[in-house]
Amino acid sequence: MKGPLFYAKILLFGEYGIIKDSKGLAIPYNSYQGTLKKEEVLNESAALSNKNLQLFYTYLKEKTAEFPDLLSFRLDELEKDINEGMYFDSSIPQGYGVGSSGALVAALYDKYANHKITVLENLTRDKLLQLKQIFSIMESFFHGKSSGLDPLNSYLSIPILINSKDHIEPAGIPSQKEEGKGAVFLLDSQMVGETEPMVNIFMNKMKNEGFRNMLSKEFSAHTDACIDDFLKGNVKSLFGNVKKLSKVVLDNFQPMIPKKFHQVWQSGIESNNFYLKLCGSGGGGYILGFAPDFEKAKEQLKDYRIELVYRF
Repeated sequence: MKGPLFYAKILLFGEYGIIKDSKGLAIPYNSYQGTLKKEEVLNESAALSNKNLQLFYTYLKEKTAEFPDLLSFRLDELEKDINEGMYFDSSIPQGYGVGSSGALVAALYDKYANHKITVLENLTRDKLLQLKQIFSIMESFFHGKSSGLDPLNSYLSIPILINSKDHIEPAGIPSQKEEGKGAVFLLDSQMVGETEPMVNIFMNKMKNEGFRNMLSKEFSAHTDACIDDFLKGNVKSLFGNVKKLSKVVLDNFQPMIPKKFHQVWQSGIESNNFYLKLCGSGGGGYILGFAPDFEKAKEQLKDYRIELVYRF
């Protein structure tokens, strides 16, 4: 048994903002993927994955009873496959902000859901919201509370524009310019990040009126401008807005940025060679970078591991 591939995702813009109903833009990232497999003899990582699937099966059984109108799965088939050595074979790094649990949720929904909504049908707003709701319940097993966007992106494998909690739509993004100088890249912090503690820090910060004002006036405004520029291909304006966003994040989200990257972050803003922002919840994993000239950024960041995501 080997299932279809489900890809990683990158939330280009909107981390934390989407919790508070501002815009976001997520794209599939095909460099990493996962698939359901079954084998009689499991190695150590496959055995661990199989054990997690057993726990997830129990969780899904409870949630199906709790939300019968929303969740409907062939649970007997799932249980049988798990008992026969099914696991999720994935190259997606865990705790890196690129949707490892989202790809697993998407794979399980694809294989075991009854009356599943497919990519081939007319994806109305209602269907997208229903999928997001289902995925939110499923992925909450991993994070305590999930928006459902990671699995949605992985399942549909198309860019998704989040206008608000109740308004999401497929987005057309400009095609890459293979020879372009500008780039979006991932910077490896070489530390694993955990979503739940970071979200808890954010929720505590939200109790502060000054932080709430910053989020609605500066952070959300810069994020919305970046999304608008990116979708329209306004590259020059995009870098100006990403720079503003990078500054706001450095000033207000320091606990989410690993300490050893505070100076690197600042040096990018000062040199204008690159601008960094959070990739997912932060605290480790990948940091997302935008560079007007990728070669200059690579030179300045030569001591770090970098992966190219998209060229302008």
